[in-house]
Amino acid sequence: MTATEYSLNTQFMADVDFSKYQNQAFCAIDEIQSRKGKKGQFLNWIGVLQNNQINNIDSIYELYENSKKGFEDLAVLGIGGSRHTSEAMVKMLNADKNIRFYSSVDPISFERFKNSLNLDKTKFLVVSKSGGTLETTTAYNSAKTLMQNHLNRDDVSDRFVGMTDASSEKSALRRLVNSGELQGAGYVHDDVGGRFSIFDDATIFILFWAGYSKNQIIQMLKSSLEAQEMYMNKDISQNPALRQAIFNVNSKLNGKQRHFVEYFGDAFAGAILWEKQLKNESLKAKIATDTNIGPGYLHYNAEADLDNENTNSFFTFVYVKTEDKTTNAVLSGVVSAYSNMHPVSVIELNGLDLNTIAQFIELKHFETLYTGNILRRMNNNITSADEAMPEVLQPNVEIYKKEVKKALLN
Repeated sequence: MTATEYSLNTQFMADVDFSKYQNQAFCAIDEIQSRKGKKGQFLNWIGVLQNNQINNIDSIYELYENSKKGFEDLAVLGIGGSRHTSEAMVKMLNADKNIRFYSSVDPISFERFKNSLNLDKTKFLVVSKSGGTLETTTAYNSAKTLMQNHLNRDDVSDRFVGMTDASSEKSALRRLVNSGELQGAGYVHDDVGGRFSIFDDATIFILFWAGYSKNQIIQMLKSSLEAQEMYMNKDISQNPALRQAIFNVNSKLNGKQRHFVEYFGDAFAGAILWEKQLKNESLKAKIATDTNIGPGYLHYNAEADLDNENTNSFFTFVYVKTEDKTTNAVLSGVVSAYSNMHPVSVIELNGLDLNTIAQFIELKHFETLYTGNILRRMNNNITSADEAMPEVLQPNVEIYKKEVKKALLN
């Protein structure tokens, strides 16, 4: 990828000796290279998924074409990575006019969701790898009943399409598709963790719904692949993801426990949810990540952020390059004020087109992997080759799920 093709700029307002972490960084890259593409490593979002999608773009488009006939709006039922990945993408693109997302289980939320829909023109997309996720199953059952009552018929399969595991043994949703309860389905691919699944079938289907062409999607996927090559470059000066990860690690080792990623602009309303999931599921309690939308958050957070007693925070500011004087004054003033007190990095996007967003997504993916990997190496915590790295797993989520299942049985 040439300099003119790369659409992100990164800066570090902190004194970081990147060479100090060179050995750990090189080992992290080597480890990821050795694991990618292997079963059970949950790294198939590196290279494998994009090439698969390019090769199967016609199938996904055909599913979209068959689903779109007679409909205008798309209601996406999914939670976690099944929602935040696609939502981040379409909101950054300003392409969510006819797309709604739903993750709740309570009746009041569903009532409000229902009231936002034109039921005569809405198709529902159900996204779940296992097909048994409680929140998504509850949403699907509520939506199915809603449509049965609205259409006054039992068979409402024409209103639903799914994205789930290919195996009917693994996925309850796939079994419903096979039985004809949903019109059709795409795939949630193997060895791609939900928070890394932004280029899976669901997002591509949604982008088609939003009006993007096959050629545009293919170019986006190619931009993702090109960015991944850059982010696995061992030349730290040429690898923005590695530099951002080292900034994170250096901040952590200097006593900073809380990473605030501050996005400026309403376009990032979905991205803040996705990044929070990406970082907190991957890094666990090593670094607590929070995200905000600026400039609004400044009117309540700045009082705590810029307090002299705040000694455990570091910050990353994300925004789109602009020539607007007021916006630049706010950004310049905020970055200056914060960097006078805290470690600060800046990520500037040259735009919000598909290719730039693809590069940004991969920057975040690799930043996250490298941050966790290098931190572990600093503590001599090396993962066995026959186990998946902690950065791609989420075992602690199952703790609350088990308690919910117990409560449902009472």
